[in-house]
Formats: sequence, structure tokens, C-alpha cells
Amino acid sequence: MLSDEKVSHLTHVLFKGLTDKALIEPVAEEGKVRREVKRSIVSFLKVSEEIDLSVRKKLQSFSRKIIEGSPEWEVLYKKFYREETAKRGLASE
Repeated sequence: MLSDEKVSHLTHVLFKGLTDKALIEPVAEEGKVRREVKRSIVSFLKVSEEIDLSVRKKLQSFSRKIIEGSPEWEVLYKKFYREETAKRGLASE
């Protein structure tokens, strides 16, 4: 998880980049928009962390020990992560 300071910094950078490139036109006060962006980032990070824990538990439940970082572990981790994001309606495809 990122620290509150890092999330705040990321929020400012993201907001500035989007407004400078005219990709968004805020309809509310800047501080309010930044707070909502920050809330969204924190929420996303929390869900990502929950998915990571779920996938790791699944990998640890195998009767045969799969070594973290091994090619097999990496392939299964990515597969289960995609499945979990799809199950939660977060799949990007």
C-alpha cells in the first residue's frame, strides 16, 4: 500500500496532467475533485490488495508447494489474479 503522502502526490500529478492536457474540465472546486480522485485511488489500492491476498491464499492451498517467484508461481498468480478481477467486475478486457 502507498503512504498517504504518496497517494496525495500522485493525485496532484494526475490532476495537473489531466487538466494541463485538457483531458478533463473539472465541474467542481479543484480541492473537491482531487479528494475524489484520491478516494478512488485508495479504493482501487485496497481492492488490489484484497485480490492479492486472495490469490496468495489460493496458491498456498495447493497440496504441492509452489515456490513464490518461480515461473509456475508467476503464471498461476497472473491467471488467478485475472480470474479474481473478472469475478469482481474489474476486468479490463
